[in-house]
Amino acid sequence: MDVSDAPAAPEQEHRFPCDNCGADFRFDPRANRLICDHCGNTQAVEVGPWSGGALKELDFRRAVAGQLDAEEIEETRVLSCPNCGAQTEFDANLHAKECPFCATPVVTDTGTHRHIKPRGLLPFKLSEAEARKAMTDWLGRLWFAPNGLEEYARKGRRMSGIYVPYWTFDADTKSAYRGERGTHYYETRTVMRDGKRKQVRVRKTRWRPASGRVARFFDDVLVLASKSLPKRYTDGLSPWDLSELAPYRPEYLAGFRAEGYQVELDEGFAEARDFMDRMILRDVKYDIGGDAQRVHDVDTKVSDVTFKHILLPVWMAAYKYRGETYRFVVNARTGRVQGERPWSAWKIAVAVILGLIVAAGVGYVAATTQ
Repeated sequence: MDVSDAPAAPEQEHRFPCDNCGADFRFDPRANRLICDHCGNTQAVEVGPWSGGALKELDFRRAVAGQLDAEEIEETRVLSCPNCGAQTEFDANLHAKECPFCATPVVTDTGTHRHIKPRGLLPFKLSEAEARKAMTDWLGRLWFAPNGLEEYARKGRRMSGIYVPYWTFDADTKSAYRGERGTHYYETRTVMRDGKRKQVRVRKTRWRPASGRVARFFDDVLVLASKSLPKRYTDGLSPWDLSELAPYRPEYLAGFRAEGYQVELDEGFAEARDFMDRMILRDVKYDIGGDAQRVHDVDTKVSDVTFKHILLPVWMAAYKYRGETYRFVVNARTGRVQGERPWSAWKIAVAVILGLIVAAGVGYVAATTQ
């Protein structure tokens, strides 16, 4: 199993006591309400501190310089997984907890983690049962996957609902470029082929200098801020309906966990800038036009950079099956599934044997018909 050796960020578990019986509420994605499983009491999700309109962006330069207001920062207490390195925060009264990333008991207290508060989130939309069905259906469609793992996943432990941290970046860009515009044309030439003279058309390109300016405003460039899961898994969960982002409200986290970020803000912007540069290069080539383009230099001025720390919902399962750990993640909005590709040695062996039998049969028929 591909488990990162890098220390992971904290994961937080929010608890909201029922005002009727004192048991913990949980957020129900279907009802869009807080529900007490003990007494059946329900409660509407209360308005959070950043509700009432569009999500507020924060100034990137001020944040990097350590000049954010104190209300934008919080500290959480974390536990460390001795197996995969993930760090998770749980209630102070809990003395042990299972790591949701690799199913290992977590018992080591590592202190506090200081980080920027989340600004927005996408609330869970799929229930645990719906996510489990999406996962088992996905396993069932995989060729050569062990039948036992699919059955184990269907009947195994509950999946964990986790909010995964991301950064979003907005930026205004203006770029000046120098390059060349290529125009294709054709020449007719006489060549010898098979002892005969033939005329062929040969494509050539005429290049002319080109220069100009392009501008683009980038809105909500999304960057994963976690290292607890392989990036290829989380990338495979896209797209996310960021237009549905809600202002952060702790009530949405009731019954779920929220992992803290471990990709720092400046590191996240560097990844966002790589994406922006690729889009700007595409714009430059389009602006140059012609049949082909050469880009020699692009000078980009980036201004008005803002960001948000947001949380996106996934259902996750970590199973230990026949000595191996398998992890699966489900987009809790769309049901898209990603995970470790399991292989059944028995199924592969049977397929190889059947392939050899078919090949031998075809060879026998071909030999007898000659």
